[in-house]
Amino acid sequence: MKQDELVSIAFEAMKNAYAPYSGYHVGAAVLCRDGIVFQGANIENSSFGATNCAERSAIFAAYSNGKRKNDIEAVAIVSDGDRVCAPCGICRQVLSELIPMDAPLYLSNGKESLTMTLGKLLPMAFGMEDVIR
Repeated sequence: MKQDELVSIAFEAMKNAYAPYSGYHVGAAVLCRDGIVFQGANIENSSFGATNCAERSAIFAAYSNGKRKNDIEAVAIVSDGDRVCAPCGICRQVLSELIPMDAPLYLSNGKESLTMTLGKLLPMAFGMEDVIR
């Protein structure tokens, strides 16, 4: 699957965002090596800690359907914001454990796009190898 197709799927997922508090809509799409794509949208809650970001929604959907780190090929994250959307700190931590550090991340707001890896976005990530001895 091409980058622009995955980004387009993420924009479709963004239509399902529930963002009554921030008005900031985010969509994500996780491409697995077998061609299956999992979508996610941000879902806000008045108890802001209960809010879930689009990229976590998508990666959790992939894992809930049996996919694991080595199954993930790429992730697209899009928003309707003025700047290109990048994962928040919590999402960076979750993604660092659940997707390969060299998997491409396609970030877009529809006007601008960036491609990078999680390793570039989150150098020196704290992970399982830091906890398990």
